[in-house]
Order: sequence, then structure tokens, then C-alpha cells
Amino acid sequence: MCLPCVLEAFTSIFDTRSISNKCCGELVVLGKFCHSALVKRTLENPLFKDLSPTSIIAKSKQTWNNCLALIDSPSPSA
Repeated sequence: MCLPCVLEAFTSIFDTRSISNKCCGELVVLGKFCHSALVKRTLENPLFKDLSPTSIIAKSKQTWNNCLALIDSPSPSA
């Protein structure tokens, strides 16, 4: 993933921002295992100790599922 997309994915999980279609595509290509590992590793960082792991994991799953649905849905024909 390119750095701007990593930041978009991160802020969509750990903040209230959304993730673009382009970055959703990069996230899905990265794979669910890597996505989950990134979230888990971030939660282990002392800087994020005040966050609710349950809430973050739920947002992580929501971001993943939204991106997967977006990528899997057929594009409207022109």
C-alpha cells in the first residue's frame, strides 16, 4: 500500500475519516491477514493504550467489509 492509503485506512479505523475507493482497493489487495495484523500491532503500541480495543476492532472489521463490498460490487456501466 502507498503511504497516503495507509494513512487513510488508519484514520478510517482509529479516527472518523473515510477511506477512498482507490485506497479500499489497495487495502483489499493487501489482504485481511495483514490488515488485522496492522490493527493488532497498533493496539499494542503504548500511544494507543487509551483506545477501546473492542471499538477499534469493530471499526476495523467495518472498514474491511465496506472496502470488500465496494471492490466486489460490479461497476455501473456507462
